[in-house]
Amino acid sequence: MPTLNGLDAAAIQRAAQCLAAGELVGIPTETVYGLAARADDDRAVARIYAAKGRPSQHPLIVHVLDAQAAQVFVEPPSPTALRLMAAFWPGPVSLVLRRRPGVATAAAGGLPTVALRCPSHPVAQALLRRCQALGVPGLAAPSANRFGKVSPTRAEHVRDEMGADLLVLNGGACEAGIESAIIDCTDEVPRLLRPGHVPRAALEAALGMALQQPVAASPRVSGSLDSHYAPSARVCLCPETQLPARVAELQARFGADAVALWSRHSGLEPQRLVRHVAVMPDNASDAAHQLFDTLRRWDSLGVKAICVETPPEDPAWEGVLDRLRRAAAPR
Repeated sequence: MPTLNGLDAAAIQRAAQCLAAGELVGIPTETVYGLAARADDDRAVARIYAAKGRPSQHPLIVHVLDAQAAQVFVEPPSPTALRLMAAFWPGPVSLVLRRRPGVATAAAGGLPTVALRCPSHPVAQALLRRCQALGVPGLAAPSANRFGKVSPTRAEHVRDEMGADLLVLNGGACEAGIESAIIDCTDEVPRLLRPGHVPRAALEAALGMALQQPVAASPRVSGSLDSHYAPSARVCLCPETQLPARVAELQARFGADAVALWSRHSGLEPQRLVRHVAVMPDNASDAAHQLFDTLRRWDSLGVKAICVETPPEDPAWEGVLDRLRRAAAPR
């Protein structure tokens, strides 16, 4: 199937009709591109798991048009959840809520909870509105890549990863570049299960309280495995002072032209010795926007190892650092 212009009304209509019929569609959001199916159809959702090679017990995030549409899938939200919806919907914040029995069972991985978010991307909003008119209340839409691999931030990434048979709506490059923050709102204590584009400080300001860490009984959520978001190349995180030695070690192992370097310091000595070099932005949001696109580009060039300067231990960098640590984790 073709890649269609997501700003075209006819393309939105065609994609919505495919989704209503239980088919899969690649869709843009402000975070990453998603592989979407109607969330109220367990057979359609099963096609997502099969296409991604994702275990069916790993829950997906359901995308809805607004807070009212969320009521189809969940019990009445807590005051904590309502504050976050008011502050960040539409936007890159997902909320784990108590699921209505018998609804979106496959999308929830069989759990009594389900993660919901309202995307802000105009193409996603237009598609959800058209789907709702066709009787589709929401879309399960994990990242449109093979399970555990690098998330796609451009339509061509989806085509390269998922093949030419998938209908893809092209909405341009994703603004955020990393996935949504996920917050457990199932009890009185909100817990940050996955950091994302919105910084912890902004979330806590909207809540009027501190976010707690996950506990053993926290619901399973997307992107929580130790190894995730991983390119084919090996990712190595290290402090600035260790970069020269680490780059030399990787070049000795993989070859001088098979190593890439992503560093915030453009004047480092290794930059003159590495063929594939990119400067990591000083701003965390800009770095997030570039992260997955950079990893995918180097994979396409056959790079075997990517040496990354460890970002600052600063709350603003929490989402980027989380993705890098999972990409670098043993597989």
